[in-house]
Amino acid sequence: MKQFTAADGITIVYDEWGQPSDRPPVLLHHGFIADAHLNWVLPGVVDALVAADRHVVGLDARGHGRSDKPHDPALYGEATMARDLRTLMDILGAAEVDLVGYSMGAIVALIVASVEPRIRRLVVGGVGAGVVELGGVDTRVLDNNALVAALETDDPSSITDPGAAAFRGFADMGGSDRLALAAQARVVHASPIPLDRIIAPTLLLTGDADSLAARPHVLAEAIPGAEWRGLTGDHAGALGDPHFTAALIDFLAA
Repeated sequence: MKQFTAADGITIVYDEWGQPSDRPPVLLHHGFIADAHLNWVLPGVVDALVAADRHVVGLDARGHGRSDKPHDPALYGEATMARDLRTLMDILGAAEVDLVGYSMGAIVALIVASVEPRIRRLVVGGVGAGVVELGGVDTRVLDNNALVAALETDDPSSITDPGAAAFRGFADMGGSDRLALAAQARVVHASPIPLDRIIAPTLLLTGDADSLAARPHVLAEAIPGAEWRGLTGDHAGALGDPHFTAALIDFLAA
């Protein structure tokens, strides 16, 4: 485990696996409520990348995992997380990186790739037309006001929104800091991302039952030259589809 201090004083924790080489490191950014271990280690993504002789780096975003968890919404947002990611890139010192993001992490990765020439290849998953039409995760499917309320309440039985209830259950299962997560949910990214400025070859991976990644072709068409591949599973289950890791490895090997 390693860590760095962001410009606003927040401590960000990250892990490294495999050995540095002449190939670009693979930088992983997880989704909301998850962390690097849940999103990337448990499904076998990290092991597969290391077996492919890649140096892998995965951070725990602010408010998640082992990183600091302030409760002030002003310290959150995917644009802020994108700055953390670019700081980590500076620390790694690599001329190029391959960047992988899922769900919330996909939004972060797209923001970074739209302004960062050091991205050699980009893989994003768990998002779809909402990125183009709303600027972020599709809040038409998962209302962030309902999500905030679900995370802040002391009575889970009072939650009536099924999607928000599922995320609350995930947070409780992992012992997450719910107020930190609610702070992030209050400021989810909702402004246009200049997707047309992304120059890195891009792969979009989405599950066929993932309502948060509806109409993925809309997103793929908004990114110059992007490829889209469909997987089996819902928002969480798509990461467990063995084709997710296989497609990721093959795309980054090019």
